[in-house]
This record gives sequence, C-alpha cells and structure tokens, in this order.
Amino acid sequence: MMPKKNLLTRFLIWRYKHISQKNFVFLLSILVGLLSGLAAVILKNITFTIESLLEDGIIFSQNQLYFILPIVGLFLVYLFIKYVSKKPIEHAIPSILYSLSKKGGLLARNKIYYPLIAAPLTVGFGGSVGLLGPAVASGSAISSNIGKLFHIDRKTRTLLIGCATAAAISSIFKSPIAAIIFAVEVFSLDLTFASLLPLLIASVSSVLTSYFFLGDELIFNFNITDKFEIQDTLFYIVLGIGTGFASIYFTKMYFGIMSFFERFKTRLQKLIIGGLAIGIMLYFIPPLYGEGFGFINDLLVGDHMHALGQTPFDKYIDNIWVIIALLIGITFFKAVAMTTTFAAGGVGGVFIPTLVMGSALGNVVAKIINNLGFGLQVSETNFTLIGMAGLIAGVLHAPLTAIFLIAEITGGYELFVPLMIAVAISFIITKNTLDHTIYTRELAKKGQLLTQNKDQNVLTLMKLESVIEKNFVSLKPSMTLGEMLHDGVAKSTRNLFPVTNTEQQLVGVILLDDVREFMFDQSLYQTTTVNTYMHNPPDTIIYEKDSMQTVMKKFQNSGAWNLPVIKNDIYYGFVSKSKLLTAYRRQLINFSA
Repeated sequence: MMPKKNLLTRFLIWRYKHISQKNFVFLLSILVGLLSGLAAVILKNITFTIESLLEDGIIFSQNQLYFILPIVGLFLVYLFIKYVSKKPIEHAIPSILYSLSKKGGLLARNKIYYPLIAAPLTVGFGGSVGLLGPAVASGSAISSNIGKLFHIDRKTRTLLIGCATAAAISSIFKSPIAAIIFAVEVFSLDLTFASLLPLLIASVSSVLTSYFFLGDELIFNFNITDKFEIQDTLFYIVLGIGTGFASIYFTKMYFGIMSFFERFKTRLQKLIIGGLAIGIMLYFIPPLYGEGFGFINDLLVGDHMHALGQTPFDKYIDNIWVIIALLIGITFFKAVAMTTTFAAGGVGGVFIPTLVMGSALGNVVAKIINNLGFGLQVSETNFTLIGMAGLIAGVLHAPLTAIFLIAEITGGYELFVPLMIAVAISFIITKNTLDHTIYTRELAKKGQLLTQNKDQNVLTLMKLESVIEKNFVSLKPSMTLGEMLHDGVAKSTRNLFPVTNTEQQLVGVILLDDVREFMFDQSLYQTTTVNTYMHNPPDTIIYEKDSMQTVMKKFQNSGAWNLPVIKNDIYYGFVSKSKLLTAYRRQLINFSA
C-alpha cells in the first residue's frame, strides 16, 4: 500500500511542475469520458443480456407470463439492497445535485458499481424505468473519485461530474451536442470556454467508446422523410399545449404515487403492492414493459400493431379508435408504471420513460387529426418525435436538450421549426405551473439546489455550522443583577447574553445596552433578576431546518445583528450578520474564481 501512495505523490508533484491546471483538466475529461462511456456500455450490455435470456426462456416465449417478471426483478433488487448495499440506492440526478451543493461533489466509491447491478435487474426484468439515470450515477461517481484521487478542487470536481453526465448521454444516444447541453441545463454549469471544452472532449471520448464496443448501432435508427409543412403549424401548437399539460400530469403523478407509497412501513410491503400493480398494468398494456425503446422505434416506422404487442383487446384491434385508446392508455400509464417501479424499490431513470410517454402522445395527436374525417393529414412520425421533445422540455425543464436530442438522433435539422414551437410552448406552460422538476423539487424545498442564480448558489454552498459562534456566556432567569454583572458581564467579551433554563432551552436574550443604565445602581443588585431585563430575540435560527437562504432572509426581515441558533430544541450559539456577510464574500470569491 505504501509504494502506491509514494508513486501517486511523486506523480502529483511531477504534474504540478509540468502540466498546467487547464491541460490537466483536459486530460481528466478524456479519462472521465472514456470510463463513463464504458460504464454506460456495461450497463446496457448487462441489461440486454438479461432481457434476451428472458425473451428466449420458457416463461416469456411460450406462456406469455411476462407481466410477473417485474416483481421478480424487484425482489432481486430488494435482496441486493438488504444484503449488499445495506441502504436504498438513491435516485441518480437528485443525489448528484445534493452532492454538488452540500458535499463538494464527493460521491462514495460504491456508487460506481451499485447502479450497474441494481438497474439491470430492474429494467432487464421489465421494470418500467430507464437506464440513463444509473449510467449518469455511475459515471459521476467515477469522475468524483478520480477528482478525489488527484486532489482537485470543488469547482473542477463539479465540472468533471458534468463531463461524466454528458459522456453517459452521449454514449447511450450517440448525441454529443445534446449531451453537453443536458449537463449545462440540469447541473447549472457556467457555459464558458473553460467549461465547454472539457464537456466536449468527454462527450466525444464517450461516443468513440460506444462506437468501439457497440459499433454503429443506434437506439433510434431513423431518418426523417416527411419534411415540415407550414400548414401544420397550428397542429404543432396544439401538440405543444398537449405536451405541456402532459408534463404537469407526469410530474404530479410522480409525487402523488411516491407520497402514497410512503404510507407503507417496510420495503417488502412496497415491493409486493408495487409489483402487483405493475403486473396488472403490463397485462392490459404490454408496451409498459421495460424501457420502451422498441415501442418508440415501432411508432417511428409506422408499425403501431407491433408497438402495442398482444393485448386482451386484440379482437378489436382493427378499429383505429381502439388503437388510439390503447396509445392514450400508454400515455397516461407510463408515468404510473415508472413511478410505481421506483416506489416499489426499483432503480432506474426518468429520462427514457419521458421519451416513451411523449412518443405515444405525439402519435395519438397525429392519429386523431388523421382520422377525424376532415381530410387532414399530418406526419405521424414527425409528431411522435416532437411529442418526445415536448415531454423532455416540460418534465425535465430542459428545452435545448429536447431540441438538439431529437435533431441529432434523426440525423438532421429539418424539424427544427416545429421542435422549437412545441418545446417552447410545453416549457412555458410547465415552468409557469411547476417551479421545479422531479429532479429538483425536494432539494429546492430544503434550500440545497444549485441554480443559475449565482447569489443563491453561494448561499447554498455555505454551511451554517461554519458561521455559528459559541463564545457567549449563558445566564439563568433567576440570577440577580449582581450575579449577572459578576459572573456574566465581567467574564464575557461579548455584549450579548443568552438566557437559558435548566434544560438549556433558550428563554430570552439580554443586550448590554438593556442593563447599562442600571449597572452602577447597587440597590438593584439583589432586588432585580435577569428575568426583569431579558426579552425575546427578534427571530431564531433552527439548525435542522433553516437553509442559508432562510438565515439571510431572517436577518433581512428582523434587522438584527445577531440571531440565536436552536439545535434539538436547545440553545446552540449565535450567528452574527458581520460574520455571515464575511463568509458569504469569501465563498463568492471562491465560487467565481
């Protein structure tokens, strides 16, 4: 162990002497891109191997009992969590965003390989979630630990995690530009030349890794044949409105179902209830099985019969309105199936289910227009693609990612105008209704979310503990004025005194100014007590609850120069405005460097 440490130390010394920080970041971005791309390839291959074994097996091919498989996969994940990981595997993007805001971008080493095991078990057995989130989680953990190994600073670690995210998306979709934009939009990275180049390098490195191991195989092997027609503009506006409201439904359904499953006390109860619910949904709507890439590809080539598969409604399938009804069912129930998979203990991502729901919605809108009997005809393929973009823009609040992803996977920019129309409308509707996404809502509630607002980011990165001062002499309410002056004022360098009871709970405060006019009146030394002079503080800071943004607001609203901190219901210390502003300025300098 010791020689390794010495070797690393010698390398770091050599690096500091011969490789500039900028060039070293470029080299690390290549390494992160290659390793993150490799992680995504491994994830895909393990999942596809499980899927192919199940498809070729007796259960799937002969008896068509595929709807029982998700509960088997969820049970395997349950065993993995119980006996291996020991605690639930967090959702990828929210846990990374939390790490960036509160842990300096440090991620545990086990987060590299845990998603590579749990996600294939979930998705390979038919869980209705995606693989992109776990790929991002694994790649981000790789980049974080590389950063830790080479002793890079917090800001560079953040950039490398952005590189890992771009690399994962680039590897899965082979869309390097959309991958870069996603990293910038979701992680609120500063889009400067210094950050853009490493993102580009990582994204290209990952694409090359994917091509090397998987060849030129594409998830969406499709080229646009129907070009944009100006007379269809109104219909694209309608689709944009539809995807906006569908995005709101998707998000609210997610939080509603997650809240419902919180009623169950044990993970096993959640697994059983969730697994049965998924099985019932799959029986009636088979395309909800697994990620859903096959479903999207079938819709893109116009084969809705194969996309729907065998259902209990096959004898009515000749009626186009039955097909439309089934596609509407997929539109509504994909969000339900995805969230139920998460709530039941599954591991996966949100991105790809969003694409599936959007593709179904876009195809439904086109089919309705084409079959109303008014002689109207629109491209079902184009509406399928633009429906996907509209949902990405609305659900993830990532409009530029949505536009460039669809443009890249279709091999051209013929649909740029309708993409911008639908995406802009969807994003505006959703953003005006929901301030935060599935990724960010819980973090935003706790004040733990980094955004494009630099002032808010600086406050988010600050830690309350670092500005709490504890060198205050505490007084008791029953102490006489004489005791207070002798045991408190005479022994303190501060002009502020907390008053606490026997349980160390704060009952009031005294400023030196409150007793200044009585300090030399000895007749009051034994006749008055601390209780006479104390008063309530202008406000209090709750250690477990208040974010730094809340603390700053309390100072602003109260006009106070010092506010007491309460931790576990007892007095803990004070925060002074001067120290808070000094710490803020120091953090701002570090953040902007």
